[in-house]
Amino acid sequence: MSSVRPLSQVPPGAEAQIRGFDPLCQEPHRLREMGLLPGTTIKLVRWAPLGDPLEVKVRGYHLSLRKAQADHIEVIYSD
Repeated sequence: MSSVRPLSQVPPGAEAQIRGFDPLCQEPHRLREMGLLPGTTIKLVRWAPLGDPLEVKVRGYHLSLRKAQADHIEVIYSD
């Protein structure tokens, strides 16, 4: 079953598709410049030991995001 949720709620090792950004996101242009475009597949690789930041794989490279940023990225995730 697919559902829309923030990237920060996807478990490590799972893949999801970016749907868009939360209306409260203050830096959507910066995230798009990093390759986080709607329709792109993204994989949550791991969380840092203390929970922030998290590492994702997108478009063949690894990217670190703060949890606050991941909270504003809406993804479609299949359980």
